[in-house]
Amino acid sequence: MAFHRPKISVFGAGFVGATVAQRCADRELGDVLLIDIVEDMPQGKGLDMFESSPVERFDARVNGSNKPADVAGSDVVVVTSGIARKPGMSRDDLLTTNAKIVQSVADSIREHAPNAIVIMVTNPLDVMSWVAHKRLGFPKNRVMGMAGVLDSARMASFVAMELNCSVKDISPMVLGGHGDTMVPLPRYTTVSGIPITDLLPADRIEAINDRTRKGGAEIVALLKTGSAYYAPGSSVVAMVESIVKDQRRILPTCALLEGEYGLKDTWQGVPCMLGKNGIEKIYELKLNDAEQKLLATSNEHVAGAIRQAAQLLGM
Repeated sequence: MAFHRPKISVFGAGFVGATVAQRCADRELGDVLLIDIVEDMPQGKGLDMFESSPVERFDARVNGSNKPADVAGSDVVVVTSGIARKPGMSRDDLLTTNAKIVQSVADSIREHAPNAIVIMVTNPLDVMSWVAHKRLGFPKNRVMGMAGVLDSARMASFVAMELNCSVKDISPMVLGGHGDTMVPLPRYTTVSGIPITDLLPADRIEAINDRTRKGGAEIVALLKTGSAYYAPGSSVVAMVESIVKDQRRILPTCALLEGEYGLKDTWQGVPCMLGKNGIEKIYELKLNDAEQKLLATSNEHVAGAIRQAAQLLGM
């Protein structure tokens, strides 16, 4: 029987897309294709990455293309296409431009890779996941957004800084939309099984929560000419790996909710099992009244942005 190496395609060969491609190749998750509208740029990056394989000792082909049709045969498609935030911009400021880009990309995926699992990264993440799902017409288990892994990673980083401990033993959890209304959950964030509510005073936990919510803006302000890409790239790769290896990891994922958490027809970050079929299961955490209220507030923000996008795009 012929060996099938998974094909992972990445729309957008900028900083995030290139980081995803390199780390997928490094981990030998599959052959990687970078697709971008900038002539010859993805080809150059792909060739450069492949030329690193004899040194890094990975077996994965990395190619670049300017033709969206080359996405054909992809098992997983990651969408990073769109403009990035600049200082002073919110993720929602990107809505108009990026929604049109995502529609075009979704058309290419639907036509050429109808069986792919799609991971959205383009901001504003929750709305772009909605746009892609509507345009693709794929079942909900095969369309998702990367946000919660990144937000949780930021929370874990700040917990490690606060406790001066290894990041390896921290299991964080952040729910909600990918923005200022996201919902860090200290009760469900543990260090070797110990909730951080038992390890840190309330004021330090609230400081961590606040920095987590503003984590993306902090990077944007420091970089001044773009947004984060190393941590977002790694977060995407964790999701890709769980899918192509059928690891069935439970990761916070932007998913279509149809009654879970009391929310319907909306996209929110919630714990999901990711495997060969995409989202295998959505888990409902038991939230207290304060946490449920925060999630409702996050959902109101996302729902409002989705209504704005629907009106703008006539969807």
